[in-house]
Amino acid sequence: MNILDIQEVSKRYADHLALDRVSISLEEGDVFGLLGPNGAGKTTLIRMINHITAPDSGEIYFKGKPLTRELIKNIGYLPEERGLYPKMKVGEQALYFAQLKGLDRKEALKRLKVWFEKFNIIHWWNKRVNELSKGMQQKVQFICTVVHEPDLLILDEPFSGFDPINQQMLQNEITRFKEEGKTIIFSTHQMHAAENICDKMALINNAQKIIDGNIYEIKQQFRTNTYQLKYRDSELLSLDSIEGIEVVENSITDGLQNTIIKASSKEPLKGAINHIFQHGELVEYHEVVPSIHEIFIKCVSDKNLNL
Repeated sequence: MNILDIQEVSKRYADHLALDRVSISLEEGDVFGLLGPNGAGKTTLIRMINHITAPDSGEIYFKGKPLTRELIKNIGYLPEERGLYPKMKVGEQALYFAQLKGLDRKEALKRLKVWFEKFNIIHWWNKRVNELSKGMQQKVQFICTVVHEPDLLILDEPFSGFDPINQQMLQNEITRFKEEGKTIIFSTHQMHAAENICDKMALINNAQKIIDGNIYEIKQQFRTNTYQLKYRDSELLSLDSIEGIEVVENSITDGLQNTIIKASSKEPLKGAINHIFQHGELVEYHEVVPSIHEIFIKCVSDKNLNL
């Protein structure tokens, strides 16, 4: 079942087109990367899902129903620009947000205590937000986002401003949610981070969706028959003399020949491997599949060339 259906949504601010007929669907349990550079339109789309702004055209459905303000209680949203009140006490604020999402005071206090102890910030309960470091504030914001156990969790640049230790802590929690089958939208311009966490994705650039789908399947679509071979050679090998082989890179590391090749088909690849077996020792070889970052660069470049 689709938990979220975004159908042909567009949004314009004065002369700026923020989103141009974007459609995305999420099934329950998806961990979905909403990827693209800053200013691509990701945050505008997220604000629409949270009813902070409305689309000029198009529709958004939550579990098959038109998304209303009442249904927003089923969504947890961690904004890129954190939204805590600086002079309000941490515990009071977390309790306030939990009750806004429908928890009664007793249940909210019970859940918040668990989270505050897990993040080792229980001693900050009666401190004001502006007394906390930025990292501590982000921990509080994350707790406020997840404490009501939403059906859909939206994380907009969740690692922004975190030091490596706190980044890992947050990534561990996201991974745990993923293992529990939670539905997550992970919005970022850091594509390597999303690639490690997400199963599906959409790439957005200049207000338009340029590709979406299963990450593994997308990467397979962009394969270039590129392979990395590591070997010890008893004779000086020249793999580019094999028909159908192009040597892209050649180096020696720790006594091993490290060669990256492009093969026009499987047959030239077999020829290169056989050549190594005849004249040396093959230690390792594997296909080099493009990263999501590389795919994005290619898609954007191709689109610009076709304008």
